[in-house]
Amino acid sequence: MTTEQTHHYGTNFHLLNNTFLQSMLTELCLNQTTQPQINRLIEKLYAGLVEHAANTVLKKEIQTFQTRMGEMHPEAKLTTEVFSKSNKAVSVNLARAGTFPSHICYDLLHSILPAENIRQDHIFAARMTNNSQQVTGTQLGSYKIGGGIEEASIFFPDPMGATGGTLTSAIDYYEKQIEGRAKAYVALHLIVTPEYLKKVLAHKAPVHVFALRVDRGLSPANVLQSPLGLYWDQEKGLNDNQYIVPGAGGLGELLNNSYV
Repeated sequence: MTTEQTHHYGTNFHLLNNTFLQSMLTELCLNQTTQPQINRLIEKLYAGLVEHAANTVLKKEIQTFQTRMGEMHPEAKLTTEVFSKSNKAVSVNLARAGTFPSHICYDLLHSILPAENIRQDHIFAARMTNNSQQVTGTQLGSYKIGGGIEEASIFFPDPMGATGGTLTSAIDYYEKQIEGRAKAYVALHLIVTPEYLKKVLAHKAPVHVFALRVDRGLSPANVLQSPLGLYWDQEKGLNDNQYIVPGAGGLGELLNNSYV
């Protein structure tokens, strides 16, 4: 069973403690790891993230079932905890790094919820940069939103949580433009930075953030030796171009084998 690491970033941040997943994430970040191994690792990593997030945020209930042995022993029924069929879920594809992870999330949710309660939305999101290639904001382009979000858990499977701009912009769009009030916003990342956590966890709409690693590699040496988040204001994980250090490189490019 996956547990969570202790930290000082607040209760809405869930940092998974799972050596099996950490080992695969480390391989993903190495320069010699290329396609098709990248996609194979992403699939396994997101299976672990989705499982833990579902166990944390989705409603459960105790139900009784008659198993295949019921004809011989009708008196012995199975009583167990399962996910409530009333759960509603939306997986949001933040193209392009989030396209494959969102498909994985969408597919896995079908294993536990009725098909009519699940859908996948699509948002094209791109970084806006200045002449120095520094990120100045997020441009949300075209949308394909399949309906309202009343009482739905909205999942955002996006591998790298760098600045938080894309996620908060997407949540703002759902809050202002889409009918209904979501039950929860759930961000699923492989790696996040302290800067990302400060922006996202302060958002007016409560967000549950799940991640496998916090990268703060540009922090002062004494901060790197301290517990995660203890000196949050001094932690730094973004370089001048808002890429994560040590990070994993540009996963949008790597996932798609498209370097533009």
